[in-house]
Amino acid sequence: MNLKKELNHSQNDSVLSILKLAGSLAEDLDVEIYVVGGVVRDLIMGNPLNDIDLMTVGEGIPFARKLADELGIKNIVPFKKFGTAMIPNKEIQIEVATARTEKYEDDSRKPSEVVYTDLKGDLLRRDFTINAMAMDIRPDTFGELTDPFGGMADINKKILRTPLDPDETFSEDPLRMMRAAYFASKLDFDIENECRASMKRQAHRVDIVSWERIRDEFIKILKTKKPSVGLVILQKTGLMETVFPEIHVMYGMEQTSEWHHKDIFAHTLQVVDNAAELSNKMEIRFAALVHDIAKPNTRRIDKEKGYTFHGHDAIGERMLNKVAYRLKLSNFLKDYLKKLTLLHLRPIALIKDFVTDSAVRRLMVSAGDELDDLMILCRADITTKNPKRVKRYLKNFEKVEEKMSKVVERDAMKAFQSPVRGDEIMTICGLTEGRKVGELKEAIEEAILDGEIENTFEAAKKYLMKIKDEILA
Repeated sequence: MNLKKELNHSQNDSVLSILKLAGSLAEDLDVEIYVVGGVVRDLIMGNPLNDIDLMTVGEGIPFARKLADELGIKNIVPFKKFGTAMIPNKEIQIEVATARTEKYEDDSRKPSEVVYTDLKGDLLRRDFTINAMAMDIRPDTFGELTDPFGGMADINKKILRTPLDPDETFSEDPLRMMRAAYFASKLDFDIENECRASMKRQAHRVDIVSWERIRDEFIKILKTKKPSVGLVILQKTGLMETVFPEIHVMYGMEQTSEWHHKDIFAHTLQVVDNAAELSNKMEIRFAALVHDIAKPNTRRIDKEKGYTFHGHDAIGERMLNKVAYRLKLSNFLKDYLKKLTLLHLRPIALIKDFVTDSAVRRLMVSAGDELDDLMILCRADITTKNPKRVKRYLKNFEKVEEKMSKVVERDAMKAFQSPVRGDEIMTICGLTEGRKVGELKEAIEEAILDGEIENTFEAAKKYLMKIKDEILA
């Protein structure tokens, strides 16, 4: 089969020109060269091409240097141990690799030995058959497909299968099991039965993978169109227990079904999928995953209400410190997840009752820049199957958002603090730093939030003059 026609699409113009240039250069240098892996898969499936993976039979780094010169790129990033090099091309990332096989120790996913090989030997070491195809890019054979393990057939069948025995594939590099969950979620593919059975047998080996790599693959699952597909695979294969035990324990744990699914795990996954439909922002999807993280720890039985989870918002916020440390999350993402977990019940409480201006202002101050994301999370959290209840909830949400819609007030609330600063209070009242300064500042802020005075310096100063004698007495 020849894939030349698949490249003849306007979105692939820049890729096509690079491949033709690389192919012509390889012919001049008498080098056997192919484009491999995900590029070939995405070409066949008609997906956008995000990078270019080239593979040479023979040393790839010298070829990478010559190709970079032809592209007008001064420097490459070589990895001599693996015979690979990155070419930092602005339009699309290019990697040139030497055809190789790798040998592993039982306690590490890092290769202990790299052996240069031929085309088939290189394809054999790859994770799945759909990524174990190559396309020749030399001028005379441009577009010719090499598919020794039936990757094309597996694409047509929408199935994930390993070129080698899956036990060998997953034992060598356990991260491939998480990649199976990712590809199943991203491509809407099924995992072949023996492959899935192997994942269950090998799940424990994921503990030799660095947490940074686990985190990156996990986040890739969250970025897919329907993250629950990959998350369910992690749970059913036993991977979730190691990767994210706080989510694992939700499975099979019942909750009162009036507002949510009976199962905490099922509810959580529905919220994640809802968030994915409402926003492309990965951080919101992550917040959706962890918003009820403390429910298993706080579940109690009330004779009248059924299961209760008092304080799961505050306890969940504290639990995320440990999660963030283990998964090596950035401080920004950690603080973001903690804030949305702590606040996720606040808008819901507002929509159940009469919405006061004061309550809305306080929510806006607490949420700050994450206000919009919080509201998306809360919309995603509506998983009841009662259409009347959903309609009522959404109508009340609109009322809350209406009150937040005044741009001037909204912007003021995001970064809210007393218009009268601490040093000004000390000057006006003849005070030095201490508790009384804080009390006066807090009183002003409360008055603004309650709507007693406007959020201006003049109004705040006037109010300070009114209350200072009483507080200082």
